[in-house]
Amino acid sequence: MNLQTRALHPLFAAEAAAVDLFDPAMPSAVEAAVDAHAVLVLRDQWLDDDAQIAFSRRFGALELPPSLGIRDAAQVRRVGEGIFDVSNLNADGEIEPRDSPRRQFGKADHVFHTDSSFHALPTKWSLLSARIVPAHGGETEFIDLRAVHSALPEEIRCRIAPLSAWHSIWHSRARAGSPLPPTEIRDRLPPVLQPIVRPAPDGRQTLFIGAHAGEIAGMDPDEGRALIDELNAFAAQPRFVYAHRWRAGDLVIWDNRCTLHRATPFDDMHEKRDMRRTTIMEHGPERSAVAA
Repeated sequence: MNLQTRALHPLFAAEAAAVDLFDPAMPSAVEAAVDAHAVLVLRDQWLDDDAQIAFSRRFGALELPPSLGIRDAAQVRRVGEGIFDVSNLNADGEIEPRDSPRRQFGKADHVFHTDSSFHALPTKWSLLSARIVPAHGGETEFIDLRAVHSALPEEIRCRIAPLSAWHSIWHSRARAGSPLPPTEIRDRLPPVLQPIVRPAPDGRQTLFIGAHAGEIAGMDPDEGRALIDELNAFAAQPRFVYAHRWRAGDLVIWDNRCTLHRATPFDDMHEKRDMRRTTIMEHGPERSAVAA
């Protein structure tokens, strides 16, 4: 089975309509499409949490949301087990107050990152289901890091090829201005080392950077951060970016191994945005970053 897709950007990203997610041939078709395009938009997928989880598990074990004590138990129960709640809504489905810990913790979502690069086990894809979308704003921007790596000057590609960076959720939160939790909570998610360059599923080389990358192993901290900032700035050039304008019912799948993404602003004190994410691990059992 081949998905009939339409390109959304000259370098990557495609959409498909009228797709039956639970067709037996769908997993292989979706795997091929995501490997080719890195970002796949499936329109008119009116999923509940159970259906989203069931579909996601066809592609691997889920990464489970960690329990860190930052989000209260009532908020976690708003969505199904295995779902990351990336909305601006509280447990009652109303807009979060401006000073809520959850809203403050999510500031880093507005900086280019790859989901769970701070995970001790590698992650594969994220699948984001749009249940309620704002009338204006709230797009998600994506970067194709395969194209970015190919466009780097050869001297930089040679320089970064053997390097690895330390990724930490607390690094990205601190740089975004989010208040950090106590040390005993931060210690439950210590930094993990990831290669800066790795092969993408389609065989091309890709960068593995983003806001969670803080320091480079074996390099002076300031020098390492400067190099990461240089790579992130190069990647954020408009020619590498696809901005997805959400419609309710969209299911967007992206490959965390070769893309970055970020949320863009909207009037989040007056408009609701209900988005629910499942994330798939590249291998291993279903567990959270804390458990790993």
